[in-house]
Amino acid sequence: MRVVMTVSNDLATDQRVQRVCATLAQEGHEILLLGRKLSNSLPFESSTYRTKRLRLWFNRGPLFYAELNARLFFILLFSRCSVMHANDLDTLLSVWLISKIRNKHLVYDTHEYFTGVPEIQKRPVVKAVWKRIEKFIFPKLKHVFTVNESIADLYRNDYGNKSIHVMRNISPANVKIELADDLVAGLPSNCFRIILQGNGINVDRGGEEAVQMMQYLDDCVLLIAGSGDVIQRLKEMVLELNLSARVVFFERMPYAKLLGLTTCCDLGLSLDKDTNINYRFSLPNKVFDYLRAGIPVLASDLPEVRRIVETHQTGWIAAEVNPKALAEQIQRIKNDSNAYSNLRSRLRKASLELCWENECKALLNLYKGLEQSAL
Repeated sequence: MRVVMTVSNDLATDQRVQRVCATLAQEGHEILLLGRKLSNSLPFESSTYRTKRLRLWFNRGPLFYAELNARLFFILLFSRCSVMHANDLDTLLSVWLISKIRNKHLVYDTHEYFTGVPEIQKRPVVKAVWKRIEKFIFPKLKHVFTVNESIADLYRNDYGNKSIHVMRNISPANVKIELADDLVAGLPSNCFRIILQGNGINVDRGGEEAVQMMQYLDDCVLLIAGSGDVIQRLKEMVLELNLSARVVFFERMPYAKLLGLTTCCDLGLSLDKDTNINYRFSLPNKVFDYLRAGIPVLASDLPEVRRIVETHQTGWIAAEVNPKALAEQIQRIKNDSNAYSNLRSRLRKASLELCWENECKALLNLYKGLEQSAL
Protein backbone atom coordinates (compact mmCIF):
# COMPACT_ATOMS: atom_id res chain seq x y z
CA MET A 1 0.00 0.00 0.00
CA ARG A 2 1.01 3.60 -0.52
CA VAL A 3 1.15 5.50 2.78
CA VAL A 4 1.63 9.24 3.32
CA MET A 5 2.95 10.08 6.79
CA THR A 6 2.74 13.63 8.21
CA VAL A 7 4.68 15.31 11.01
CA SER A 8 5.22 18.92 12.07
CA ASN A 9 8.91 18.50 12.89
CA ASP A 10 11.98 18.35 10.64
CA LEU A 11 12.18 14.51 10.53
CA ALA A 12 15.85 14.24 11.51
CA THR A 13 15.46 13.41 15.20
CA ASP A 14 11.99 11.87 15.39
CA GLN A 15 12.96 8.29 16.16
CA ARG A 16 9.39 7.06 16.59
CA VAL A 17 8.30 8.22 13.15
CA GLN A 18 11.48 6.93 11.53
CA ARG A 19 10.91 3.49 13.09
CA VAL A 20 7.30 3.37 11.96
CA CYS A 21 8.24 4.34 8.39
CA ALA A 22 11.12 1.86 8.21
CA THR A 23 9.00 -0.95 9.65
CA LEU A 24 6.18 -0.40 7.17
CA ALA A 25 8.65 -0.07 4.29
CA GLN A 26 10.24 -3.41 5.25
CA GLU A 27 6.78 -4.97 4.98
CA GLY A 28 6.54 -3.78 1.38
CA HIS A 29 4.51 -0.58 1.83
CA GLU A 30 5.50 2.50 -0.16
CA ILE A 31 6.04 5.37 2.27
CA LEU A 32 6.21 9.13 1.76
CA LEU A 33 7.12 11.05 4.94
CA LEU A 34 6.21 14.76 4.96
CA GLY A 35 7.84 17.16 7.43
CA ARG A 36 9.70 20.46 7.65
CA LYS A 37 13.06 21.84 6.60
CA LEU A 38 14.56 24.39 9.00
CA SER A 39 17.70 26.48 8.67
CA ASN A 40 19.42 24.34 11.33
CA SER A 41 17.97 20.96 10.33
CA LEU A 42 20.34 18.02 10.34
CA PRO A 43 20.71 16.17 7.03
CA PHE A 44 18.25 13.31 6.74
CA GLU A 45 17.36 10.76 4.10
CA SER A 46 16.26 7.15 4.11
CA SER A 47 17.20 4.30 1.81
CA THR A 48 13.87 2.53 2.37
CA TYR A 49 11.24 5.29 2.07
CA ARG A 50 10.80 8.71 0.48
CA THR A 51 10.83 12.01 2.35
CA LYS A 52 9.70 15.53 1.50
CA ARG A 53 10.71 18.44 3.72
CA LEU A 54 8.72 21.65 3.43
CA ARG A 55 10.24 25.11 3.79
CA LEU A 56 7.65 27.34 5.45
CA TRP A 57 7.44 31.09 5.78
CA PHE A 58 6.45 30.82 9.44
CA ASN A 59 8.08 28.56 12.04
CA ARG A 60 5.97 29.16 15.14
CA GLY A 61 2.61 30.39 16.35
CA PRO A 62 -0.83 30.30 14.69
CA LEU A 63 0.48 31.28 11.25
CA PHE A 64 2.90 28.34 11.30
CA TYR A 65 0.15 25.81 12.04
CA ALA A 66 -2.16 27.41 9.49
CA GLU A 67 0.52 27.38 6.78
CA LEU A 68 1.62 23.82 7.61
CA ASN A 69 -1.90 22.42 7.42
CA ALA A 70 -2.69 24.36 4.24
CA ARG A 71 0.44 22.98 2.57
CA LEU A 72 -0.32 19.45 3.75
CA PHE A 73 -3.92 19.77 2.55
CA PHE A 74 -2.95 20.49 -1.05
CA ILE A 75 -0.11 17.96 -1.12
CA LEU A 76 -2.40 15.24 0.22
CA LEU A 77 -5.18 16.24 -2.15
CA PHE A 78 -3.08 15.09 -5.10
CA SER A 79 -0.88 12.38 -3.51
CA ARG A 80 -1.30 8.79 -4.62
CA CYS A 81 -1.96 6.80 -1.47
CA SER A 82 -4.22 4.27 0.22
CA VAL A 83 -3.52 5.33 3.83
CA MET A 84 -2.87 8.68 5.47
CA HIS A 85 -0.97 8.46 8.74
CA ALA A 86 -1.05 11.63 10.87
CA ASN A 87 1.34 12.16 13.76
CA ASP A 88 0.01 14.39 16.53
CA LEU A 89 -2.85 16.83 16.63
CA ASP A 90 -1.00 19.63 14.83
CA THR A 91 -1.21 17.74 11.51
CA LEU A 92 -4.49 15.91 12.08
CA LEU A 93 -6.99 18.48 10.77
CA SER A 94 -5.71 18.63 7.19
CA VAL A 95 -5.16 14.87 7.04
CA TRP A 96 -8.63 14.11 8.37
CA LEU A 97 -10.28 16.49 5.91
CA ILE A 98 -8.51 14.93 2.92
CA SER A 99 -9.19 11.40 4.16
CA LYS A 100 -12.91 12.25 4.10
CA ILE A 101 -12.79 14.02 0.73
CA ARG A 102 -10.87 11.17 -0.89
CA ASN A 103 -12.34 8.30 1.16
CA LYS A 104 -8.94 7.06 2.37
CA HIS A 105 -7.95 5.15 5.49
CA LEU A 106 -6.65 7.36 8.31
CA VAL A 107 -4.29 6.20 11.05
CA TYR A 108 -3.61 8.62 13.90
CA ASP A 109 -0.55 8.40 16.17
CA THR A 110 -0.63 10.82 19.10
CA HIS A 111 2.77 10.98 20.77
CA GLU A 112 1.49 12.71 23.90
CA TYR A 113 -1.66 13.99 25.56
CA PHE A 114 -1.53 16.97 23.23
CA THR A 115 -3.88 19.38 25.01
CA GLY A 116 -2.02 18.70 28.26
CA VAL A 117 1.39 19.94 27.08
CA PRO A 118 2.73 22.64 29.44
CA GLU A 119 3.36 25.13 26.64
CA ILE A 120 -0.37 25.84 26.25
CA GLN A 121 -1.65 25.53 29.82
CA LYS A 122 -1.41 29.28 30.43
CA ARG A 123 -2.77 30.13 26.99
CA PRO A 124 -6.49 29.36 27.32
CA VAL A 125 -7.47 30.52 23.82
CA VAL A 126 -4.79 28.38 22.15
CA LYS A 127 -5.68 25.39 24.30
CA ALA A 128 -9.39 25.82 23.56
CA VAL A 129 -8.74 25.84 19.79
CA TRP A 130 -6.71 22.62 19.93
CA LYS A 131 -9.26 21.00 22.23
CA ARG A 132 -12.12 21.88 19.90
CA ILE A 133 -10.29 20.37 16.91
CA GLU A 134 -9.49 17.23 18.87
CA LYS A 135 -13.01 16.92 20.30
CA PHE A 136 -14.51 17.23 16.82
CA ILE A 137 -12.26 14.65 15.13
CA PHE A 138 -11.12 12.13 17.75
CA PRO A 139 -14.44 10.32 18.36
CA LYS A 140 -14.67 9.68 14.61
CA LEU A 141 -11.27 7.99 14.37
CA LYS A 142 -11.08 4.22 13.92
CA HIS A 143 -7.34 3.58 14.11
CA VAL A 144 -5.46 5.32 16.93
CA PHE A 145 -2.03 4.73 18.49
CA THR A 146 -0.40 6.38 21.46
CA VAL A 147 2.76 5.98 23.49
CA ASN A 148 1.64 4.33 26.74
CA GLU A 149 -1.36 2.92 28.57
CA SER A 150 -1.84 5.91 30.89
CA ILE A 151 -2.23 8.34 27.98
CA ALA A 152 -4.48 5.85 26.19
CA ASP A 153 -6.71 5.86 29.28
CA LEU A 154 -6.86 9.67 29.26
CA TYR A 155 -8.14 9.64 25.69
CA ARG A 156 -10.59 6.82 26.45
CA ASN A 157 -11.97 8.82 29.38
CA ASP A 158 -12.30 11.92 27.19
CA TYR A 159 -13.84 10.35 24.11
CA GLY A 160 -14.84 6.78 24.86
CA ASN A 161 -12.70 5.40 22.05
CA LYS A 162 -11.88 1.88 23.24
CA SER A 163 -9.76 0.79 20.29
CA ILE A 164 -6.64 2.81 21.10
CA HIS A 165 -3.43 0.83 20.54
CA VAL A 166 -0.36 1.35 22.70
CA MET A 167 3.01 1.46 20.94
CA ARG A 168 5.85 2.64 23.17
CA ASN A 169 8.93 4.50 21.92
CA ILE A 170 11.32 1.57 22.18
CA SER A 171 14.45 1.30 20.08
CA PRO A 172 15.13 -1.82 17.97
CA ALA A 173 17.21 -4.66 19.33
CA ASN A 174 19.54 -4.43 16.35
CA VAL A 175 19.83 -0.64 16.29
CA LYS A 176 23.02 0.78 14.81
CA ILE A 177 25.43 2.28 17.34
CA GLU A 178 28.19 4.52 16.03
CA LEU A 179 31.41 4.80 18.02
CA ALA A 180 31.76 8.12 19.83
CA ASP A 181 35.33 7.91 21.12
CA ASP A 182 36.06 11.24 19.44
CA LEU A 183 33.35 12.96 21.50
CA VAL A 184 34.60 11.71 24.86
CA ALA A 185 38.32 11.95 24.16
CA GLY A 186 38.65 15.24 26.03
CA LEU A 187 36.68 14.21 29.11
CA PRO A 188 38.41 13.58 32.44
CA SER A 189 39.63 9.99 32.74
CA ASN A 190 38.55 7.58 35.49
CA CYS A 191 35.39 9.54 36.27
CA PHE A 192 31.78 8.45 36.60
CA ARG A 193 29.95 9.65 33.48
CA ILE A 194 26.33 10.75 33.78
CA ILE A 195 24.24 11.66 30.75
CA LEU A 196 21.03 13.63 30.24
CA GLN A 197 19.90 13.37 26.63
CA GLY A 198 16.88 14.43 24.66
CA ASN A 199 15.44 16.73 22.01
CA GLY A 200 13.08 18.31 24.53
CA ILE A 201 15.24 19.39 27.47
CA ASN A 202 12.71 21.98 28.53
CA VAL A 203 11.41 23.55 31.72
CA ASP A 204 10.48 21.03 34.44
CA ARG A 205 12.46 18.20 32.86
CA GLY A 206 15.24 18.19 35.45
CA GLY A 207 18.03 19.91 33.54
CA GLU A 208 18.53 22.62 36.14
CA GLU A 209 18.73 20.14 39.01
CA ALA A 210 21.12 17.92 37.05
CA VAL A 211 23.54 20.82 36.60
CA GLN A 212 23.23 22.01 40.21
CA MET A 213 23.83 18.53 41.64
CA MET A 214 27.32 18.53 40.12
CA GLN A 215 28.39 20.94 42.88
CA TYR A 216 28.10 18.05 45.33
CA LEU A 217 29.66 15.22 43.32
CA ASP A 218 33.33 14.34 43.06
CA ASP A 219 34.94 12.33 40.27
CA CYS A 220 31.84 12.74 38.08
CA VAL A 221 31.13 14.47 34.79
CA LEU A 222 27.69 15.32 33.40
CA LEU A 223 27.05 15.12 29.65
CA ILE A 224 24.02 17.03 28.33
CA ALA A 225 23.26 15.95 24.77
CA GLY A 226 20.45 17.40 22.67
CA SER A 227 18.33 20.50 22.48
CA GLY A 228 15.50 22.25 24.29
CA ASP A 229 14.17 25.50 25.70
CA VAL A 230 16.45 25.57 28.76
CA ILE A 231 19.78 24.66 27.15
CA GLN A 232 20.97 28.27 27.06
CA ARG A 233 19.99 28.77 30.70
CA LEU A 234 21.83 25.56 31.65
CA LYS A 235 24.97 26.85 29.95
CA GLU A 236 24.68 30.09 31.92
CA MET A 237 24.25 28.13 35.16
CA VAL A 238 27.39 26.12 34.43
CA LEU A 239 29.38 29.34 34.13
CA GLU A 240 27.80 30.87 37.24
CA LEU A 241 28.60 27.76 39.31
CA ASN A 242 32.09 27.35 37.84
CA LEU A 243 31.30 23.85 36.55
CA SER A 244 32.68 24.11 33.02
CA ALA A 245 35.13 21.26 33.63
CA ARG A 246 32.39 18.97 34.95
CA VAL A 247 29.42 19.66 32.69
CA VAL A 248 29.85 19.18 28.94
CA PHE A 249 27.25 20.04 26.29
CA PHE A 250 26.76 18.27 22.97
CA GLU A 251 24.59 19.55 20.14
CA ARG A 252 21.93 17.42 18.46
CA MET A 253 23.45 14.53 16.57
CA PRO A 254 22.32 11.53 14.53
CA TYR A 255 20.71 8.82 16.64
CA ALA A 256 23.44 6.21 16.04
CA LYS A 257 26.06 8.68 17.26
CA LEU A 258 23.94 9.64 20.28
CA LEU A 259 23.66 5.99 21.29
CA GLY A 260 27.41 5.67 20.86
CA LEU A 261 27.93 8.59 23.22
CA THR A 262 25.49 7.07 25.71
CA THR A 263 27.34 3.73 25.73
CA CYS A 264 30.41 5.63 26.96
CA CYS A 265 28.50 6.66 30.10
CA ASP A 266 27.72 4.96 33.40
CA LEU A 267 24.28 6.35 34.28
CA GLY A 268 21.42 8.01 32.43
CA LEU A 269 19.06 10.62 33.87
CA SER A 270 15.32 10.99 33.22
CA LEU A 271 14.05 13.67 35.59
CA ASP A 272 10.69 14.91 34.27
CA LYS A 273 8.63 16.49 37.04
CA ASP A 274 4.98 15.87 37.83
CA THR A 275 3.99 19.46 37.05
CA ASN A 276 1.31 18.74 34.46
CA ILE A 277 -0.72 15.81 33.24
CA ASN A 278 1.42 15.25 30.16
CA TYR A 279 4.67 14.98 32.13
CA ARG A 280 2.96 12.89 34.83
CA PHE A 281 2.14 10.14 32.38
CA SER A 282 5.16 10.51 30.11
CA LEU A 283 7.47 7.65 29.19
CA PRO A 284 10.49 9.42 27.65
CA ASN A 285 12.40 7.86 24.78
CA LYS A 286 15.61 8.28 26.75
CA VAL A 287 14.52 5.60 29.24
CA PHE A 288 14.69 3.03 26.44
CA ASP A 289 17.74 4.62 24.80
CA TYR A 290 19.71 4.14 28.01
CA LEU A 291 18.59 0.53 28.14
CA ARG A 292 19.65 -0.05 24.54
CA ALA A 293 23.03 1.52 25.29
CA GLY A 294 23.47 -0.79 28.27
CA ILE A 295 23.47 1.77 31.08
CA PRO A 296 21.02 2.01 34.01
CA VAL A 297 18.73 4.98 34.57
CA LEU A 298 18.05 7.21 37.56
CA ALA A 299 14.50 8.41 36.96
CA SER A 300 11.91 10.62 38.62
CA ASP A 301 8.91 8.91 40.16
CA LEU A 302 6.34 8.93 37.36
CA PRO A 303 3.87 6.03 36.96
CA GLU A 304 4.88 4.76 33.52
CA VAL A 305 8.60 5.20 34.16
CA ARG A 306 8.40 3.48 37.55
CA ARG A 307 6.60 0.55 35.91
CA ILE A 308 9.49 0.03 33.48
CA VAL A 309 12.27 0.56 36.04
CA GLU A 310 10.79 -1.75 38.67
CA THR A 311 9.33 -4.44 36.41
CA HIS A 312 12.48 -4.85 34.33
CA GLN A 313 15.05 -3.72 36.94
CA THR A 314 16.65 -1.14 34.67
CA GLY A 315 17.76 1.37 37.30
CA TRP A 316 16.62 3.40 40.28
CA ILE A 317 13.78 5.80 41.11
CA ALA A 318 15.00 9.15 42.42
CA ALA A 319 13.91 9.81 45.98
CA GLU A 320 13.62 13.52 45.16
CA VAL A 321 14.38 15.71 42.17
CA ASN A 322 16.55 18.25 43.93
CA PRO A 323 20.29 18.76 43.53
CA LYS A 324 21.53 17.51 46.91
CA ALA A 325 19.21 14.48 47.01
CA LEU A 326 20.22 13.48 43.48
CA ALA A 327 23.90 13.86 44.30
CA GLU A 328 23.57 11.77 47.46
CA GLN A 329 21.73 9.02 45.60
CA ILE A 330 24.29 8.94 42.80
CA GLN A 331 27.08 8.78 45.37
CA ARG A 332 25.43 5.73 46.94
CA ILE A 333 25.09 4.12 43.49
CA LYS A 334 28.78 4.74 42.84
CA ASN A 335 29.86 3.40 46.23
CA ASP A 336 27.88 0.14 45.98
CA SER A 337 29.84 -1.32 43.08
CA ASN A 338 28.44 -4.84 43.54
CA ALA A 339 24.81 -3.70 43.32
CA TYR A 340 25.65 -1.52 40.34
CA SER A 341 27.41 -4.36 38.50
CA ASN A 342 24.57 -6.81 39.22
CA LEU A 343 21.93 -4.40 37.92
CA ARG A 344 23.92 -3.55 34.83
CA SER A 345 24.34 -7.25 34.02
CA ARG A 346 20.54 -7.63 33.99
CA LEU A 347 20.03 -4.92 31.39
CA ARG A 348 20.80 -7.32 28.54
CA LYS A 349 17.83 -9.52 29.46
CA ALA A 350 15.52 -6.50 29.69
CA SER A 351 16.71 -5.20 26.32
CA LEU A 352 15.74 -8.47 24.62
CA GLU A 353 12.16 -8.08 25.81
CA LEU A 354 11.82 -4.30 25.50
CA CYS A 355 12.55 -3.84 21.82
CA TRP A 356 10.82 -2.34 18.79
CA GLU A 357 10.55 -5.75 17.13
CA ASN A 358 8.08 -6.77 19.86
CA GLU A 359 6.44 -3.37 20.21
CA CYS A 360 5.51 -2.84 16.54
CA LYS A 361 3.34 -5.96 16.24
CA ALA A 362 0.11 -3.98 16.75
CA LEU A 363 1.14 -1.60 13.96
CA LEU A 364 1.87 -4.45 11.55
CA ASN A 365 -1.40 -6.20 12.39
CA LEU A 366 -3.37 -3.01 11.76
CA TYR A 367 -1.78 -2.39 8.38
CA LYS A 368 -2.24 -6.03 7.43
CA GLY A 369 -5.95 -5.61 8.14
CA LEU A 370 -6.12 -2.41 6.08
CA GLU A 371 -4.37 -4.15 3.21
CA GLN A 372 -6.78 -7.08 3.27
CA SER A 373 -9.78 -4.73 3.36
CA ALA A 374 -8.51 -3.08 0.18
CA LEU A 375 -8.41 -6.34 -1.74
